Amino acid sequence: MMGFGSNGYPATIAKNMNAYNDVPEGVEIRGRYGEEFARILTKDALQFVADLQREFRNHIKYAMEYRKEAKRRYNEGALPGFDPATRYIREGEWTCAPVPQAVADRRVEITGPVERKMIINALNSGAKVFMADFEDALSPSWENLISGQVNLKDAVDGTISFHDKARNRVYKLNDRTAKLFVRPRGWHLPEAHILIDGEPATGCLVDFGLYFYHNYAAFRRNQGEGFGPFFYLPKMEHSREAKIWNSVFERAEMMAGIERGSIRATVLIETLPAVFQMDEILYELRDHSVGLNCGRWDYIFSYVKTFQGHPNRLLPDRVQVGMAQHFMKSYSDLLIRTCHRRGVHAMGGMAAQIPIRDDPAANEAALDLVRKDKLREVRAGHDGTWAAHPGLIPACMELFNNNMGNAPNQIQTMKREDAVNITEEDLLQRPRGVRTLEGLRLNTRVGIQYLAAWLTGSGSVPLYNLMEDAATAEISRVQNWQWLKYEAELDGDGLGVKVSRDLFGRIVEEEMARIEREVGKEKFRKGTYKEACKMFTRQCKAATLDDFLTLDAYNHIVRHHPKGSSRL
Repeated sequence: MMGFGSNGYPATIAKNMNAYNDVPEGVEIRGRYGEEFARILTKDALQFVADLQREFRNHIKYAMEYRKEAKRRYNEGALPGFDPATRYIREGEWTCAPVPQAVADRRVEITGPVERKMIINALNSGAKVFMADFEDALSPSWENLISGQVNLKDAVDGTISFHDKARNRVYKLNDRTAKLFVRPRGWHLPEAHILIDGEPATGCLVDFGLYFYHNYAAFRRNQGEGFGPFFYLPKMEHSREAKIWNSVFERAEMMAGIERGSIRATVLIETLPAVFQMDEILYELRDHSVGLNCGRWDYIFSYVKTFQGHPNRLLPDRVQVGMAQHFMKSYSDLLIRTCHRRGVHAMGGMAAQIPIRDDPAANEAALDLVRKDKLREVRAGHDGTWAAHPGLIPACMELFNNNMGNAPNQIQTMKREDAVNITEEDLLQRPRGVRTLEGLRLNTRVGIQYLAAWLTGSGSVPLYNLMEDAATAEISRVQNWQWLKYEAELDGDGLGVKVSRDLFGRIVEEEMARIEREVGKEKFRKGTYKEACKMFTRQCKAATLDDFLTLDAYNHIVRHHPKGSSRL
C-alpha cells in the first residue's frame, strides 16, 4: 500500500517536495527530482551556481547585447576585423601560463555527449583526451543534463560502470584513461528548469557550477596531477566573453581554496568574429588557457550568419567548404601561429566520419579522407586533432606519432612565422565553388533528421556515415535560408534554376518521402519528423535569420515536473 505524507501527496513525492524546498533562497528547481539527481542538486552546489549567476548575469547580458549590436553593424554592410584598440595586445610579447604536464600531450582527442556508456568508451578509447559535451553533441533536456552530471561525477571518482542488458555486457574504466575535459553550453542558452531570482539560470553556469563543485577535489587528485578541472569553452565572439569566463574561474578557485590558474580551458574558435580576437581571448585567459581549437563546422555556420545581410557572399554546397578554401586555411594557420607564440596548444578540427562496417571499400575511402585531413593538420603545426568515433583513433594517432615523434606537442617547434602576414582579406575571402540541387536536398534531409533526433533527446546523430551534431545542422539551416533569401542560382547544375519558395517546398516534400523510405514507415510514424520538418522549414523561410536553431527548439523539450507545479 502506498504511504502518504502530511501534505496529502504520496510519500515518495512528499520526500521529493521536501528536497525541493531545501534549496537556497531565490532558487527554484522545475525539473524532475529523484535520488540520483539529489546527489547533484545539493543545497551547497545550487548556492554556488546561484552565486555565479548573481555575480555575472549583468556582464553576460551586456556581452549578449554587444553581440546584437555587432550583428546590426554587419547587416548594414560592415565587415569584422582586427580591433585597433587592442593592437598592443596582438603586438605585445607575453605568454600564457605554462601548460600543465597532465595535458601536455593532446595529439588525439575524442568528443561525445555526457551519456554513461559513451563516457566509459571514450575514456577507454586510447585517445589522449575525452571532451565530454553538454553543448552541440547533447540535446539539453533536464534528464540528459542532470544524468550527465551524475555520470561525470562517477567517472571522476573512477566508479562509473554501465550494464548493457541487450548485449549482457558490463562496461567499466580501464586502468589508463583519457584526460577529461568538459564543454558547457554557450553563453546564449538558458536553463529553464532552474530559476534564480525568478529568471532562468544561464545554462553554462549551471553546467560549469555543478560539475566544478562536485568534482574539483577528486579531479585534481585522480586526473589533473594537481591541476584542473579542464574545460572547452564554445561559441565565443569577443574577448569580453573570455574575460567573464576568466572571472568565473577565479571565483570558483577562490570558493574551492585552490591556487589561481588551477582551472584550464581551451577556447573553440568557431565564430568568424572570434578569429580576429584570438590574441585578445588568450590574453584574458592567460592564467587559465591551454589553447585554442579550430571548430570548423560552427565556423562555416558563423560565416553565413555574420554575412546574412551580404548577398555577394553566398556559400557553395557545404561539402565544398573544406580546409582547402583560402579563408579556412588562413584561419587554421593564424590560429597555430597565435597559440604557439603564446605558448599553448593549437588544436585541429573534427573528423566526423564513422566506420562503414557493411562496405569495406567505402570505409577505406572514408579513412583515406581522414588520413589526408590529419596529415595536413599535423604538418601545418597543430598539436592534436578531434575524432568523433573510437574507430578513427588508431589512424589519427599513427599520423601524429609519425610526424611528431616523442615530443608531446609542437608548441616550440612549429612557430609558423609565415602566418604573420595573414590579413583581414585572407580571413574573409569568399569561398569558391558551386551550388547544386543536391546540395539543397542534402541540407534539407540532414537538417530535418538531426532536429527530429534532437527533439527526442539525441544530440549526436549518425547520418550518411557522418556523426552530425548541432553545428552541421546549423550549416544546413543557414545555407538554405541564405539561398532562399537571395534566390541563389544553382549554378553547378547548368540549368540556371534559382532557389524559390516553390522549389524549396517541393524539395521538402520529396526529401520527407525519402526520409520515410530510409528510416521505415514505423520509425517515421513514431518519430518527430513532421514536427521537425515544420520547425526546420519555418526557420529556413523566416524573414529574419534566427541566431540559433536550438534556441527555438529548446522550448519544445522543456518539461516542468509535475506539470502545473514549480516546486515538485
